[in-house]
Amino acid sequence: MAVTAKTVTCDIVSAEESIFSGTVEMVVATGTEGDLGITPGHAPLMSALKPGPIRIVREGGEEEIYYISGGFVEVQPNSINVLADTALRAGDMDEAAALEAKKQAEKALADQKGEFDYSRAAAQLAEAAAQLRTLQAIRKKVGKR
Repeated sequence: MAVTAKTVTCDIVSAEESIFSGTVEMVVATGTEGDLGITPGHAPLMSALKPGPIRIVREGGEEEIYYISGGFVEVQPNSINVLADTALRAGDMDEAAALEAKKQAEKALADQKGEFDYSRAAAQLAEAAAQLRTLQAIRKKVGKR
């Protein structure tokens, strides 16, 4: 992988596997303090990431979108490393399962009874909503072609 002034190496890994490794022109992710657009020459940075889509622009301009359930990004002069709790390729995402998970989490939040774990239900709802946002971003990208 030859890195040029217009590219930087990028690795996206989860606890289970490496999802992406290659040279990119840009990475766009949602940090806890807002959206991050990272290009070659970006200042060194470490940031927590929110659940949702992460978009990469490969060398040559081809875009890919992945889903991450949260994690961290580390930016160094010649590399971008995304360490995610869970990371999925677009083809591995299941919209029906995400919709069902969202519905179940919303129901759990509405029907708080007995030993209710609010933080768990809220986290499940946020993750399902983030997966659905990622699927919507993929559809928009495909629709532009």
